[in-house]
Order: sequence, then structure tokens, then C-alpha cells
Amino acid sequence: MYAVTDPTTGEVAETYPTATDAEISDAVAAAHAATSWGRTSSVAERSALLRRLGDLHTEHQAELAASIVREMGKPLAEAEGEVGFCADIYHYYADHAEAFLADEPLDVTSGPGSAVVRRGPVGVLLGIMPWNFPAYQVARFAAPNLALGNTIVLKHAPQCPATAALLEKLFAEAGFPAGAYVNVYATNEQIAEVIADPRVQGVSLTGSERAGAAVAEIAGRNLKRVVLELGGSDPFIVLSTDDLDAVIEAAVAARLDNTGQACNAAKRFVVEDLYDAFVEKFTARLLAGETGAPLSSVAAAENLARQVDEAVAQGATLHSEGERRGAYFPAGVLTGLTTEHTAARQELFGPVAMVFPAADEDDALRIANDTPYGLGSYVFTTDPAQAERVADRIEAGMVFVNGVGAEGAELPFGGIKRSGFGRELGRPGIEEFVNKKLIRTVA
Repeated sequence: MYAVTDPTTGEVAETYPTATDAEISDAVAAAHAATSWGRTSSVAERSALLRRLGDLHTEHQAELAASIVREMGKPLAEAEGEVGFCADIYHYYADHAEAFLADEPLDVTSGPGSAVVRRGPVGVLLGIMPWNFPAYQVARFAAPNLALGNTIVLKHAPQCPATAALLEKLFAEAGFPAGAYVNVYATNEQIAEVIADPRVQGVSLTGSERAGAAVAEIAGRNLKRVVLELGGSDPFIVLSTDDLDAVIEAAVAARLDNTGQACNAAKRFVVEDLYDAFVEKFTARLLAGETGAPLSSVAAAENLARQVDEAVAQGATLHSEGERRGAYFPAGVLTGLTTEHTAARQELFGPVAMVFPAADEDDALRIANDTPYGLGSYVFTTDPAQAERVADRIEAGMVFVNGVGAEGAELPFGGIKRSGFGRELGRPGIEEFVNKKLIRTVA
């Protein structure tokens, strides 16, 4: 189940044994035992460990990046950037945790005395992480929760076992006590048992809708807190511009991030008056700019091929060059689409873009919002009033105006609808698994 499979060849390079039930039990027990550290250590002490962890990510950037490339095929420069972002996240919470977790005085109007809200840990958390950002996804879950004093049992994707092991090593080297962060090579059945375990207080999953629904069902049945970051089919709305070439560059970057395998990548391009010129330039630039990197697996390429073939069978036109081979999938642009096409309501996880013409602003918003997803979105316009108006009407958890790649450790990340619920990063990221304890002193 847990294996390093070279996506360029499909060959299994290394395998890792799946954990036994006893090993899973020991992992949860260790995390539970470490909650005493989380409750007795100071925020300053935990912040110092996070700072060291961020430094270690910088020191081991080359090793981590190489492992990511080997396991899921990410271009090396992007893998290096991912590790750098992780360092920023750990340092961000090291810098801000004390302020985020300081006592919050309340104005008492119901009688004499005083009251504060004190933020503290809830205990053991389970993290279920995906393959597409093996280090970054861990960082945005682990950093705020370790700052808070929660402890973590982490199940990584089966195709990222080497990166998972390396990350666990860095947590230990940073000085976190045994059990504060425990990696497990667990099966889905074992994970269901972990969620149900009364010592586990919450679960955070980044992954597919199907996985999210399954985890939420088990968590709900056992009254556990949940954060879900699921799929996305983010709209990229072009309403007006003084520099179409710059918009095209942004559009290509937004589509080809991680070879198109990002939940918050732009996937549906909705263009008003500039449709014909946009399609011509965007197609040429996208095809010329593809990374040449494989998708994460042959199965991923086959699934994308099925979606594209179905769209073409329903009347769409595919603009592409080259042929698919193994896990390699050539970049492409689908036109001739309406919101009635099946692909328009799916997530295309790879370097294929969908472009829709819009009659006006209202039509652009109709197309953008006609999706089961609601993760991120992008709006390009020269009219500040229009930007504010459109951003307000977009049904998504995030809106980026006149720019891409603008994520930051200080900015909350998350969606609505079938893209999930809850937030990571920023101050909201430390508020998901927290005990906001009221302390009322009457006299």
C-alpha cells in the first residue's frame, strides 16, 4: 500500500510496511501521553520548537524537494518552493502564536466580576494528508496545532511514505517530545478506528470529496471536530484588462501550478469581451509553457483522459499537441463548453483548462458560480468598483483580484460547498481545534 513509485517510469522503487493494529494503537497512545506536554509547556516554548522546525526545513530543503519529486513528479523548482513555504508557515506561527493565544478579556454586563476566554489544546488530532503537496499540507495543519499544544497522529498518502518518514524525523530533531507528532502507515480501516477512538478529539483531511464524506460521516457519528479541504474547480474571470499578455501569463501560471494538480488551481476560465483573443493567446502560451513533468501516476493520467474524452464526445473542442504516454499528459484547452457539459461540473486534475465565453458581468458570475465547488477564485478587471462587486458575489472561500500565487502563511485557506469547511493558515487556522474556555470570576 505504501510505496515510492517513480511516476516517470511507473516502477516501484521502494515499499514500506503497512502498520499493524498494535502499532496504530501505540501511536495513538503515544500522542495521548504527549498531551501532558501540550498542556504544561508554554506557548513560548512550543513556538521555539516551531522556529527550529522551520529552520530544519530550510536546512533540508534539497533532501525534501528531491523526495517530493521522486514520489509524485513535481518539477524540482516547485518542490523547493513548497519546502520554502513550509518554513515560512512554521516561522509565522512561531512569531504569532503568543498573540493569537493570549487571554481574551470580556466585558461583563450580567453582574459583578470579570471574565476571560482562555485558548487551550483539545488533545490528540488526526491528520489525513494528500500526495500533491506532501510537505506543505502537513505544515499548514501541524504548525498551528502544535503551537496550541495539540498532538498529532499523521497519516500521509500511500505514495509519499519516504517524505512522511523524513518529516517525522525533522519534528523529532526540532525537539518535539515523543508522541507530539507521530507518522503512521495506516489503512483506511485502521483510520476509521482511530477517528472513533475516544482519545482522538478531531480530524483534518485534505483530499477527495469521497474521502471527505467518509471521514465526516465517521467523525460525526463519534462527535469529533472536522476540517475538510476537498476539491475545487476555481473560476478565473477576465472582465477587462489593459495588458492581455500579463493576464495570459497569470492564467497559465494559475493552471500549470504543480502540473495542474492543485485543488485551488484555476481550472475554468470565464472571459467576457476578450474571449477570442484570450483563447488564441492562452492556448499558444499554455501549450508552450507546459512543464514536461508527469502527473502523479498513470492512474491520474488515465482519469484525466476519460474526463477530456467525455467532454469532446459531448461537443467540446480540445486544443492540444503531443500524445499521452504513461503518466505524462500534454497540456490542452477545452472550448465550446457550456455549464451543461459534464466536465464543467468536475475537477480536472491536470494541465487541461476549460474556457467559457460570458456575455457580461452577470453571465460571468452565473458561469463561475454554477459549480458544486467553492474553494478559490480569480478576478481580473481594471474597474475597482467592479472588482469589489464581483468578489462579493462569487461563491467561494477565497477570491484573488488581479493576481495569482498570492497565498501566504498569514492568509486563511479554505472553501465552501463541496470544497469542504473549516480554515487553515492565518489566525483562523489556530481556531479550529481549540478549547475556548470561559473563566468567570464573580468575586
